[in-house]
Amino acid sequence: MPRSVNAVASRARRKKVLKATRGYFGRGSNVWTVAKNKYEKGLQYAYRDRKAKKREFRKLWIQRINAGAREHGISYSQFMGMLKKAEVELNRKVLADLAMNHPEAFKAVVEKVK
Repeated sequence: MPRSVNAVASRARRKKVLKATRGYFGRGSNVWTVAKNKYEKGLQYAYRDRKAKKREFRKLWIQRINAGAREHGISYSQFMGMLKKAEVELNRKVLADLAMNHPEAFKAVVEKVK
């Protein structure tokens, strides 16, 4: 008696992976074993980079705030200390946006905390 296998589910699983790997380089998009490995690795990268993205944006905001603060003669750390002391509740994302796109508003914030 032949072995019973669930070919429908197996094919669906493979189609799902091969659809997700469309556009991958070389055999990564059409050879099942290579595509499966690349798909799994891609999921690992996606998980890792969802965390890294938050770190990278925070770094970017800090750089922008630092540049804006130095135009007014203070460093980033001094500026953030003054903000805390003056109890100004603006997060880094908003401060970076002000420093980059609305320099006059950022200058007003700097003048307020000085």
